[in-house]
Amino acid sequence: MAAHARAQALRALLARCSTKCPAAAAAAAAASTSSSCLRRGVPSSASSTSYSRMLLPALRAAAVPAAQARSLASKAQGGADSSEADTDEGEDGEAEEWEEDEDEQADPEIGDGGNGGGVVLRDVKWGARALAAAEEVLAEHFGDDIAMFAFKVSPKGYVYVRLDKLTNRYGCPGIEEIENFNRLYKQKLDEIIERGEIPLDLALEISSPGAERLLKVPDDLDRFKDMAMRVQYLAEGDDLAVDQMDGIFLLESVDTQAEHCVWKLADVNENRAGKGRPLNKKQRDWRLQTSFEAVRKATLYLD
Repeated sequence: MAAHARAQALRALLARCSTKCPAAAAAAAAASTSSSCLRRGVPSSASSTSYSRMLLPALRAAAVPAAQARSLASKAQGGADSSEADTDEGEDGEAEEWEEDEDEQADPEIGDGGNGGGVVLRDVKWGARALAAAEEVLAEHFGDDIAMFAFKVSPKGYVYVRLDKLTNRYGCPGIEEIENFNRLYKQKLDEIIERGEIPLDLALEISSPGAERLLKVPDDLDRFKDMAMRVQYLAEGDDLAVDQMDGIFLLESVDTQAEHCVWKLADVNENRAGKGRPLNKKQRDWRLQTSFEAVRKATLYLD
């Protein structure tokens, strides 16, 4: 029954994943009958007290990025292989909880180590070494189309990595690529742990940014110029007051010297006058010019 419940939870996760990254839908469907996106390893020397603490969690009900793998890096000398240790319950039968990130409820910002990308080490002493290990895995085993979108560590021993696939329309690596990086990175960390360079128990979460990523203006605009974006921007009203506006646009042009963008309405349901009706001529001809600075937030939009 427990195995059946885990299988159902995994299928539900992958269904949510595919809606956030349509390009990953086929891979999600293919993997929905297995638990291969969760890898776990527990050191053979773990006591009954530390065993449940080091186990990785069951799937959370909250929405997650397009593809995700979680695992534990440890010495595991003579212990269970991570590909075989596939339980997400402690000895008392209770599912373990993943760390609640203190930034999870905060609005994303550029460089926050999450949906805003960037690197956040939080003054963790071993953070720089864990980051270097992740960069080594990418350089040694992956092509130029896979890059690190975000990296963040927690003082409690959690490592969050988000991978960006530059050749994918939405920037989403496939499930196999996520799992492969997870396996190779865990192996790399195991070697470093054995040398005493970083702590024994590190919990890993490897994922893709999905459509929630914040786009850098103007750096990311050219890459996603053919896709609809939800843009929050500042605009002067009739009384010269500055209001924050919101719209679904397509990028028409970028002037890096003048530091401004020109947008047009995207032909999506939210902009149409009625269901199934296209944009009218006035809407098609409408244009918005904003400075880079006036764009407060931009994300990909899925109709």
